[in-house]
Amino acid sequence: MKILSCNSNRPLAEAISAYLKLPLTQASVRRFSDMEVFVEVQENVRGEDVFVVQSTSYPANDHLMELLVTLDALKRSSARRITAVIPYYGYARQDRKTSSRSPISAKLVANLITAAGADRVLTLDLHAPQIQGFFDIPVDNLYASPVLTKEIRESHAKQELVIVSPDVGGVLRARDIARRVDADLAIIDKRRERAGVSEVMNIIGDVEGRHCILVDDIVDSAGTLCNAAQALIDAGAKTAYAYVTHGVLSGGAVARVSASPIEKLVLTDSIVATEAVRLSRNIRQLTIAPLMAEAILRISEERSVSSLFN
Repeated sequence: MKILSCNSNRPLAEAISAYLKLPLTQASVRRFSDMEVFVEVQENVRGEDVFVVQSTSYPANDHLMELLVTLDALKRSSARRITAVIPYYGYARQDRKTSSRSPISAKLVANLITAAGADRVLTLDLHAPQIQGFFDIPVDNLYASPVLTKEIRESHAKQELVIVSPDVGGVLRARDIARRVDADLAIIDKRRERAGVSEVMNIIGDVEGRHCILVDDIVDSAGTLCNAAQALIDAGAKTAYAYVTHGVLSGGAVARVSASPIEKLVLTDSIVATEAVRLSRNIRQLTIAPLMAEAILRISEERSVSSLFN
């Protein structure tokens, strides 16, 4: 087994490597002067089971191209099996036609990854579970819930908790967390006027006098999350926390979170932290390296991955 890292999240790849006590495969992933991607694998990988760690986060197109070129390089180097380890799968929000003449980009990216040479994909908390069906190769979709629930239990012991879904689409995720921490569930019903703008309409569930934990898979502009937290406080909640798997945090999201009623926004390191995130007073990251590493080991040894979440 060999682990190779591209440039999007090298700290996570190094943590996975350390957990498995396996050094990262030597490779050069660089740019020509016109910003073309060039990849050179500097170790023999013939007949090896190779795992390529690369989140397709900002800049999404550059990181996606790095992944595709790396997969092609490994295929042409006669690797026995190539697994694309994508902690954050970019373009996942474009999983259906939302209007006439619009693309399904999540499917296009799946086709590109398969055509580039991946034999299987390992990812984390896909925005839409049906994206697994976009691939014609095996896909293992891990869940961050064990990592998040462990932190919730340790940080909020003996508090009267309510797990809150910030929209109807995230109810299954929030219900799973609520079951794991033995807490009640609430749902925020909102109306989205246009992309990136949301309006909170109604809170379904009892949050008055309780500590609320918002659970979601992606925080991008943070508008939905901050509006939801404000609505919870207005409805009488004692505090509002947020636990989110993927911290995209584009534009002024970090400043928006800092100015919001959110006591703490907890993210995983599926996307490498920016300087603004590292300096923020109310944002912190949990590592998913042990979870990803254990899944990689089980795939390599042909053992069950789903048993990690039982």
